[in-house]
This record gives sequence, structure tokens and C-alpha cells, in this order.
Amino acid sequence: MTLALFDQFMISTFMCIPLILLPMTLPWILITSQHKKWTVNRLTAIQSWFLFYSTKQLMATMNMKGQKWALLLISLMTFLILTNLLGLLPYTFTPTTQLSMNMALAIPMWLATVLLGMRHQMTTSLGHLLPEGTPTLLIPPLVLIETISLFIRPLALGVRLTANLTAGHLLIQLISTASMLLMPTMPTISLATTTILLLLTVLELAVAMIQAYVFVLLLTLYLQENI
Repeated sequence: MTLALFDQFMISTFMCIPLILLPMTLPWILITSQHKKWTVNRLTAIQSWFLFYSTKQLMATMNMKGQKWALLLISLMTFLILTNLLGLLPYTFTPTTQLSMNMALAIPMWLATVLLGMRHQMTTSLGHLLPEGTPTLLIPPLVLIETISLFIRPLALGVRLTANLTAGHLLIQLISTASMLLMPTMPTISLATTTILLLLTVLELAVAMIQAYVFVLLLTLYLQENI
């Protein structure tokens, strides 16, 4: 059966059950549980160091109200990183290539930061819609532009994560297909293409982690504006 290029992003089903549920629950199984001892093994030590360092980087500029979000944001980043990395394994599916899932993560988190600002400091939150010192004639269009910019934020979060992961998977698919087709006729070029494929795979490993970090970093910036 001939598969189309975008068939790798279709959600497979088995007995009418979407198989996307399996890759969404698998990352949490890989996270080690905490023990009373400081270090149990190397995996626990690496995980603890990563969580501590990430929390320190993201929450360094937050006040006490913002630091209450640390557990939620770090858990979200860990889930995104593991999901993106597991999606690079053969015969797997990356849930974060689906715009619907990314928007389901982005919209509630963004809306929570906006509602938090409206609840605790409504004047300051509404003040972001109008920069200080704006001429009177420019007030209506600037308020409209800033309002549109505010509502575009969750869309930008979801589309950025989806587009970056989808583009990388498509490049890997295209280059691997070209390498297999060139193997019988031009083995030298096929070998060079395989080398490019390996380098691209390493790049995708970095992109999978960086995009998860950027997703959460932007959420922390939105949160910082409203606390």
C-alpha cells in the first residue's frame, strides 16, 4: 500500500480506540519516583538535577505568586520533552504534531494567566493594551492591535510547536526516502544523504527539547505580565 507523505501524522485507531492515548501516557511512566534517599541511581540524579535547574531558570524572575506555578509548568515541560523525544523513535507517533492537542494545552494555560491578571490587578493588565505616552489619535488603533495580539498568543504557541515538529519529521521522511531510492543506483550519494539524515536527527533531538522549553518559557512571560 502506498502511503502519502502526511500519513505519518494521522492518528491510527485499533478497534475504534485512538492509539494517541498510548504515547500520551507513556512519558509519565518513564519519570522515576522520588525516594527518601538523596540519590538512588544515576537516572534519579539526572532527573532531579534537570528539574532543579529548569525550575531555577524559569522562575528566577517570578515573585511568590508566580512561583506557585512552578510545579505545573515544569510538569508540562517534562511531558512535552518526553513526548517529542519519544516521537522520534521508529514506528511511533508524536502527539504534539497535532494542532488540536497543542491548542488544548496552549489555550487553557494562556487563559489562566489572563484571568489571573484580571482578578488580581485588572488596571495593570488592561494597561498593557495601551502603551504609556500614546498620542490621542493612535489610541483606538493601538488598543485594537494589542487586543488582537493578546488573542493571537495561544494560536502562536500551538502553531509554533506544531510547525517545528512537523517540519522536522517531514524532512526526515523525505531524506530517508531519497536515501533508500538512491541506494541501488548511486550508493555514494545515498551514503552522503544518510550522513545528512543522521545530522538532521541530532538536530531534531535538540529541536524537540528546545521547542518544549520555548513553549513553557513564553507561558512564564505571559504569567509574569499578570502577577
